[in-house]
Amino acid sequence: MLQLLYTVIFSEMLLILTLLFKNPLRKLVILALDKMKRGKGPVMVKTVAGTVFAVLMADVFNLVDIKNRTIESGVLKPTDEILMSMKMLKISLMGFFLFLSLMTDRLHHYIRELRFLRKAMEAAKRQNQSSQEEKNGSSEQLKTIVQENETLRTKIKTLEFEYETKEKKAKAAGSEVEALKKQSEGLLMEYDRLLADNQNLQSQLTSIEQSASHTDGKKNT
Repeated sequence: MLQLLYTVIFSEMLLILTLLFKNPLRKLVILALDKMKRGKGPVMVKTVAGTVFAVLMADVFNLVDIKNRTIESGVLKPTDEILMSMKMLKISLMGFFLFLSLMTDRLHHYIRELRFLRKAMEAAKRQNQSSQEEKNGSSEQLKTIVQENETLRTKIKTLEFEYETKEKKAKAAGSEVEALKKQSEGLLMEYDRLLADNQNLQSQLTSIEQSASHTDGKKNT
């Protein structure tokens, strides 16, 4: 029994040292403890711990019984002294075993919590980096939009200037058209006047020719 307790205690001490410091076996030990805490593992561990605790309490009662008998007899027998020493050692080893078991369980629990916290922090860092990248991307998009807006404003000003220039040219062309229209109307009036004068002249010329031919006819008679 004592050899078994010593073996278990030294194994637990080695297990705790493996969990405390980084080494190649640490991940394997953590995985093994994770598997032990799944399924029927917790029930088995509680059963073993309960059995050891029950044996511990029985030894404590036996030790108290031996002490009571020693007090009643007033003489400590060598056999009782050996039994008391063995019981004390056994009780100490079993108590130390339970304490190391509790320490191993708590240490494994805190390592798992720390691992989860690290994963959560990494996820938060990634999310923060992605949000920063999105902000940078949005700021770059905003700069691009501002630049495009400035370009559009410049184009609008250019188009407005071209429109004003073309409008002025159109107004000037309209004035020229009005002037040409008035000039053509004047030319048409002048043409009509000249046509009327030409007709008058032709009429006068015809009458003169007729009178001249009539005068020549009288002379010949």
